[in-house]
Amino acid sequence: MEPKTKTPKRILAIHAHPDDLEITSGGTLNRLAALGHHITMVTLAPGDCGTAEMGPEEIAAVRRKEAARSAAVIGAEYFCAEFRDVAIFSDDPSRRRVVEVLRKTRPDLIITAPPVDYMCDHEATSQLVRDAVFAAPIPNYDTRDPHPAAPLAVMPHLYFTDPNSNRDRDFNVVMPDFLVDIKDVFEKKREALSQHESQRNWLRKHHGVDEYLMMMERGARERGALGGLELAEGFRRYKGHPYPETPLLEELLGDEVIVRLKRA
Repeated sequence: MEPKTKTPKRILAIHAHPDDLEITSGGTLNRLAALGHHITMVTLAPGDCGTAEMGPEEIAAVRRKEAARSAAVIGAEYFCAEFRDVAIFSDDPSRRRVVEVLRKTRPDLIITAPPVDYMCDHEATSQLVRDAVFAAPIPNYDTRDPHPAAPLAVMPHLYFTDPNSNRDRDFNVVMPDFLVDIKDVFEKKREALSQHESQRNWLRKHHGVDEYLMMMERGARERGALGGLELAEGFRRYKGHPYPETPLLEELLGDEVIVRLKRA
């Protein structure tokens, strides 16, 4: 079955750090780009703490370039909102900055971090984006940007990715609403993630991990097993009032690559 929605949409994928989006949704973003949708990938922070060898600005410059190369593999644009690592907070100035990101990119649909994850930056990003979606259409909400964009006409659709390792802070499996089959685009996902060479080096040093790509693949295989797929990514739609209720992401992708799940 072909996707129900053929009109190109503007999709904003926004997470905390370079490589977060590739790990959690790189395959799905590849599919959306191939279908002709406009993809913008945004990280709130540039990864300025992700090294033991360079200063913060030096490594940030490296990681912005890696993120841009990765986005190009996917067929997306990239920019950084210039927060800083381990310094993303859900507060008033930050919320206004994220609202301005939404107003400037003007998305129909947003993919962002899950509400519960293993680190503070991911969870703060999720809350900031959720609240920015609510505020972005409000005419009297002033972002205090020197060159502000106009308020959005409507709230974008909002979706959460899987958390790291598909688990919450207590290591309980987080069930998605649906899975996206990424078998056909998995090599593109791997290629995009491979652009983040400095992060692989950092994980060796800080986490004692030297299997960056293998960890990503294990997560995709674990997700796929939930729905009888070889490789998959999971998503949940935010259903709070008055956010959009229609399943836009599922409609954009089509039933051939979507497996809907029932959560307990």
